[in-house]
Amino acid sequence: MTALTFEPFKSVPASTTVIIGRKDALLAQSKLVPAGVPDAVWRALVDDAKPGDDGATASTTIVNSDGTCSTVVAGVLPEHCSRHNSPVRGHAVSKLAAAAASGAGKPGGAAIISVLESASQAAPAACAIARAFPLFDQKKPADDAAAEKTVRVSFATADGGPLDASAAAYGPAAKAAAAVRLAARIVDTPPEEMGTIALEAEARAAAERLAAAGVLVEVDVIAGEALRDGGYGGLWGVGKAATERPALVILSHAPKGSKKSVCLVGKGIVYDTGGLSLKTKDGMPGMKADCGGAAALLGAFEAACSIGTGDTSVHLLLCLAENAIGPKALRNDDIIKCLSGLTCEINNTDAEGRLVLADGVAHASAVPPKVGAAPPALIIDMATLTGAQMIATGKRHAGVVANTDEVEAAAVAAGKRSGDLAAPLPYAPEFYRNEFKSKVADMKNSVKDRGNAQASCAANFIGEHLHKEYEGGWLHCDIAGPA
Repeated sequence: MTALTFEPFKSVPASTTVIIGRKDALLAQSKLVPAGVPDAVWRALVDDAKPGDDGATASTTIVNSDGTCSTVVAGVLPEHCSRHNSPVRGHAVSKLAAAAASGAGKPGGAAIISVLESASQAAPAACAIARAFPLFDQKKPADDAAAEKTVRVSFATADGGPLDASAAAYGPAAKAAAAVRLAARIVDTPPEEMGTIALEAEARAAAERLAAAGVLVEVDVIAGEALRDGGYGGLWGVGKAATERPALVILSHAPKGSKKSVCLVGKGIVYDTGGLSLKTKDGMPGMKADCGGAAALLGAFEAACSIGTGDTSVHLLLCLAENAIGPKALRNDDIIKCLSGLTCEINNTDAEGRLVLADGVAHASAVPPKVGAAPPALIIDMATLTGAQMIATGKRHAGVVANTDEVEAAAVAAGKRSGDLAAPLPYAPEFYRNEFKSKVADMKNSVKDRGNAQASCAANFIGEHLHKEYEGGWLHCDIAGPA
């Protein structure tokens, strides 16, 4: 495991130093370049890297005063940045930051210096760097596995030089990066280790870390047959056949004097076989990542509460289940009753994520409220929901569906700021309700026409389970590709 630290720039020799930025910014930052690299050599390195669309590196080796050798890397970001990309260029930052891995376990560790266009880009750059250093790894240990691996990350701006210790950027950057690494570790962990009980434990551990930092978080869990008895037919139906029981895990943080609330609802399918609508041998591997929505929102919740949510309460609902096969497995042609009161005829047990989220958003929007003192101003659900999302918006952009122009625009803008890109999908319930028409229930759970905006249809299914009196904002994030 590699330890990432975020700290002001120090001219301390590192085994590997990677300096990342756009060409002109790198050429203007000679004070960041380690001693022993002549200015002409540094300029040649920057010129040699041809960034293209993904960024590129060029490196040299220097001999230090004590006779040891160090590597210096120029990581040049792409110049072009389209209007649907983030100016942080996070995709390239992640790629270039990986060059520091070779020096992380050597004396002096590794250093990454990210040269930003403005200090506001520190946290997004930190998240991009974090993706290059995943926490989960069970490969055969290398010869240097016993060595402590460290990478220290510093920031500078193109026009102002290194950000010093007084900069407010370092604390939030470290917390955001930790959230990314937490989410990645949960998704990377194999399902025999990351079942519903283990993921619940991850949520409790996050609450304990926040409590240790003085941030109060209440934890509530509805699990197993209590879900059945409480009317959570979607979550119970999907998870009832698994060895480990399904659960709705609820974390709540309510700052003193908070005036509004936001509710985050994450799909946490710890493994998706497809149920009786069994996935193929090629379609099933990788389904440990079907808890990506829950993992991402758990990381987001911890980061937000740690950084501070101002006058906003935040509630996190993790809908945890394994879509397994067994004597109790949900069958096609079964009819379940969801928490919303709507009945659903099952015509595809592999369309299970929307069933657990249906109960999640119904809980979040309930009247009278089940979380907090009043209905939330905004409900965000997040899920690795449909392969159609990748066809619609690709692997870099989450597909988002929102019930108002304002929520949609805020999501797209936040994606550009953070580097977690989002592209809007159509919101038109009147076009999609008929896709779920059933003769024997209020709806089916899978579309009639797979060629009719599947990703929007799946979102609409979830939206139908919001309480009819709910008047707040709703944002659905399908992250099948980005996860």
